[in-house]
Amino acid sequence: MRIVVGITGASGVIYGKRLLEVLSDKGVETHVIVSRGAAEEIIAHELSSKREDIEKLATHAYQLDDLLSPLASGSYITDGMVIVPCSAKTLAGIAHGYSDNLILRAAEVAIKQGRKLILVPRETPLSAIFLENMLKLARIGVVILPAMPAFYHNPKDIDQLIDFVVGKILDSLGIEHNLFKRWTGYR
Repeated sequence: MRIVVGITGASGVIYGKRLLEVLSDKGVETHVIVSRGAAEEIIAHELSSKREDIEKLATHAYQLDDLLSPLASGSYITDGMVIVPCSAKTLAGIAHGYSDNLILRAAEVAIKQGRKLILVPRETPLSAIFLENMLKLARIGVVILPAMPAFYHNPKDIDQLIDFVVGKILDSLGIEHNLFKRWTGYR
């Protein structure tokens, strides 16, 4: 399996980091693109880490402006792409076909090739513009998977909340996991 992971400038980069860790543990080939500027600053602030530390978790890493990479072509086969976290700016770029960097181009390729594309927005509250962009993408088959952890599994710490969201991403990719206890009802 080959998965592309984009990490953009929104709070919640821990979700992208954890996804890369889990995919690596499962032997999944990963291709990561970390956006410049805000994403790098958020990685430093939220994780006390650097972009390069995140890139080391992946099988392959690409620069945001590398539009000659294999990920920019539909002839390079992948099993899907996850943008986690997905900023409002990135989501808007995808919704309106504005592919001026490799994350946006790889997302465009996923859409045009009919491959799985999962966007994990981490924004609140949601503006009407953001909601309209999400709806536009959902209508063409893009999975909109907001970083909204549940509490029915009685999480004991932040790691379990993170694993819930990452588990939902894995569910959407069809990858088995045991990151959280599944709902069985109140009985």
